[in-house]
Amino acid sequence: MATSRALLPTPHAGASPAGARPRSRLAASLPFASRPLRVRCAILSSPAAAPAVVAANSSERARRISPAGSDGALRPKPAVLVAEKLGEAGLAVLREFADVECAYGMSPADLLAKVAQFDALIVRSGTKVTREVLEAGRGKLRVVGRAGVGIDNVDLQAATEAGCLVVNAPTANTVAAAEHAIALLASMARNVSQADAALKAGKWQRSKYVGVSLVGKTLAIMGFGKVGSEVARRAKGLGMHVISHDPYAPADRARAIGVELVSFDEAIARADVISLHMPLIPTTSKIFNDESFAKMKTGVRIINVARGGVIDEDALVRALDSGKVAQAALDVFTVEPPPKDSKLVLHENVTVTPHLGASTVEAQEGVAIEIAEAVVGALRGELSATAVNAPMVPAEVLSELAPYVSLAEKLGRLAVQLVAGESGIKGVKVVYTTARGPDDLDTRLLRAMVTKGLVEPVSSTFVNLVNADYTAKQRGLRITEERVAHDSPAAEAPLESIQVRLSQVQSKFAGAISDGGDIVLEGRVKYGVPHLTLVGPYEVDVSLEGNLILCRQIDQPGMIGKVGNILGQRNVNISFMSVGRTFRGKQAIMAIGVDEEPDKETLEKIGGIPAIEEFVFLEL
Repeated sequence: MATSRALLPTPHAGASPAGARPRSRLAASLPFASRPLRVRCAILSSPAAAPAVVAANSSERARRISPAGSDGALRPKPAVLVAEKLGEAGLAVLREFADVECAYGMSPADLLAKVAQFDALIVRSGTKVTREVLEAGRGKLRVVGRAGVGIDNVDLQAATEAGCLVVNAPTANTVAAAEHAIALLASMARNVSQADAALKAGKWQRSKYVGVSLVGKTLAIMGFGKVGSEVARRAKGLGMHVISHDPYAPADRARAIGVELVSFDEAIARADVISLHMPLIPTTSKIFNDESFAKMKTGVRIINVARGGVIDEDALVRALDSGKVAQAALDVFTVEPPPKDSKLVLHENVTVTPHLGASTVEAQEGVAIEIAEAVVGALRGELSATAVNAPMVPAEVLSELAPYVSLAEKLGRLAVQLVAGESGIKGVKVVYTTARGPDDLDTRLLRAMVTKGLVEPVSSTFVNLVNADYTAKQRGLRITEERVAHDSPAAEAPLESIQVRLSQVQSKFAGAISDGGDIVLEGRVKYGVPHLTLVGPYEVDVSLEGNLILCRQIDQPGMIGKVGNILGQRNVNISFMSVGRTFRGKQAIMAIGVDEEPDKETLEKIGGIPAIEEFVFLEL
């Protein structure tokens, strides 16, 4: 049975001893085999279903995340460490697939000591997943799940270098965060929290707490992502005029909501109220500072339910004291919890909440399920639509490219096994024959899988979509891509063929060398199954299942029978056979698919047939 290799992280294992016999396909398919084995996961599927769907169909969820493989055999469970509180619904999803340990309130030292025992780590915003944590987990840790949207507490560069996938839960708490922003907006505009505190203190101060109306006011949304756009919809319903600054926001999406996209300076200069919904990254750290406040209207109001670090808190206190900023409503802070004597928290014109943006019953359950499913999917080798250190690839693209992803890896895997000598591979060209234009065909997945196929068979490095480009760069692989227009633009398939060319290398199988001196392999997908269709100048038609024997021979009658008899006598089952030739009676390539790995004696007998000039055994 054909299997597609895992595109996302698989368990790390030690390098094989030099000259070790290639592993069998069965061992190679076990996702959690013993450590000396190089492990592959045989799953490649679209992202997990939405939380609401899964909650409504628990039997389907149980089937999809069962630790049993496609052959029905049970697999040892992976281990998941949950470092911060996670809803029971999410824990239930995890426990169906993995051994789960909840260790809340760990110190950094405790986390460093424990992380190497786990395949996945789930955190919220309070746990720092540093380079040290990721290095401590090297060899085991494959997935970090952030139960929420922001990932500024995870060292993404270190995770990428380690081939560790980072996934988050960006959708489940979107509405909750937007609702909280609107709640703070209304509370701030009408002095709700201050009036409440005064009345409970026995003071009836109606004239002191006169508020402002929101109708007709201009709201500037800084960051027009999921939460920002939801805030915009609700603010429009309150009769506000909404503008936004986000350098990456699609203009058509903003127009559909009735939002005007403007520059940063224009947004803060025009706004009566500013609501922050941007990530904390180096370019946004303390972006709201003395200089920014000076450009704002006097009496502006500020809401922050994003990240505390985007505001210079000392500068905000100064702006509040001067009246430049009339009020602020804050759910997040640079340091959480903030100091008890924080001037900002204690300021009379500031409304504060303790990071409650996602704190609704519905959001907590949704986030727990969403992150649990993302982590389980990643552990199974599925492509995650919520991966934050891998290219974001739409589910429909994943589904369409799935068989080509498998083809790309297998071509890379075959090509590297054909390389002779110790010079190593430097130049790699991947040629895509397609009827689609550059904007209609995303080749990042395919490039990553070619890299995976080239690197994994000859190293202890495990390559996935997360670290493919980094790994290629570290190893000096220069991978170029070329698109060739297909003659039939009406073709429905995304690709007609994929070709892998290795330049400036020697080949242990001369038949794979093209007229230009490169090792050339080309393949196509037929009926959903990857096929090898070109070896050097020879056309073949080989289903890329099991293992492969390539023989270069003199083109003469009886060759298929002779090789078949040898394999049959040794109880090696042939799954397919194809012969390609350049000219009749000259040379030909015989490609033979075998279910079992022939022993050395069997291969020597094949090589001993007089008409066979060379042969090579290749493991898929």
